[in-house]
Amino acid sequence: MKSVGINGYGTIGKRVADAVAAQEDMKIVGVTKRTPDFESKMAVQKGYPLYISVPEREELFEEVGIKVTGTVDDLYDEVDIMVDCTPEGIGAKNKEIYKKQGLKGIFQGGEKHDQIGQSFNSFANFKDAIGADYVRVVSCNTTGLCRTLTPIRDLCGIKKVRAVMVRRGADPGQVKKGPINSIVPNPPTVPSHHGPDVQTVLHGLNITTMALLVPTTLMHQHNLMVELENPVDVEDIIETLEKTPRVTLVEAGKGLGSTAEIMEYARDLGRPRSDLFEIAVWKESLNVVDGELYYMQAVHQESDVVPENVDAIRAMLELEDDPAKSIEKTNKAMGIVG
Repeated sequence: MKSVGINGYGTIGKRVADAVAAQEDMKIVGVTKRTPDFESKMAVQKGYPLYISVPEREELFEEVGIKVTGTVDDLYDEVDIMVDCTPEGIGAKNKEIYKKQGLKGIFQGGEKHDQIGQSFNSFANFKDAIGADYVRVVSCNTTGLCRTLTPIRDLCGIKKVRAVMVRRGADPGQVKKGPINSIVPNPPTVPSHHGPDVQTVLHGLNITTMALLVPTTLMHQHNLMVELENPVDVEDIIETLEKTPRVTLVEAGKGLGSTAEIMEYARDLGRPRSDLFEIAVWKESLNVVDGELYYMQAVHQESDVVPENVDAIRAMLELEDDPAKSIEKTNKAMGIVG
């Protein structure tokens, strides 16, 4: 069983920790925090050894009675791989530390592809990561696009993708971010960075994206227009997506006509933190007109990349060389039904 450390026990880090802890072929040996907040307390309550990422802050943890196992330097000696879930820009700096420690490292989509050297998506390029030292799990939006575009490409080929990304303004806990009462082009220039990010794992895909921020915290929403290489019926697309792991078709006509209702569905599923790891595609939106496929999907930005992190661990530590088997193992352990 391989030992995994989580550097940064926040929105993504705590979810990855729980996902790793659920697997049979890997275990959590420690998580790091820099602040003695409620997440630090929860990590200890869950039985995760807690390490301080800023050693000079140890007294702050002691003052509020949070037990720590050591510093991040101590954690390096305990792990086979470090999953870096620190804030954007920190991971690339940590990569140099991991190199000196002789550690493999996984980074999140906030880091730049060029700084890490290799990007990862379970469906697009799992085998490229087998035995790799450093990979970057692509962002929540890119993960959502890859989840549905990959099976469509495999089914009938893709000439070109155009996508409009309607992005949440902030995660639920980010009270200092917005927008509050506006819609903001993000960025105002076209194309946005999402298309090039997809191309880091779906090499050669012709894709152009634009994005905007809206005042919601629940999910992202994507509107896709896909020019197909070969003729295909909508029924074939539906059948393909229904068979695709981590994709779920939802119907507005059955009460799932908005991101709010989809998140309520996740709550009713009894998911931890109401997470929806699957990409939700509105079945009614699927349509093919003159060789072009149209559809809309929703992405839970806090959780969709979590199973990809687990698969990346498995590939890099050579625990599995078949992406389908890794996806199946991860999904079963995490209770992912799609």
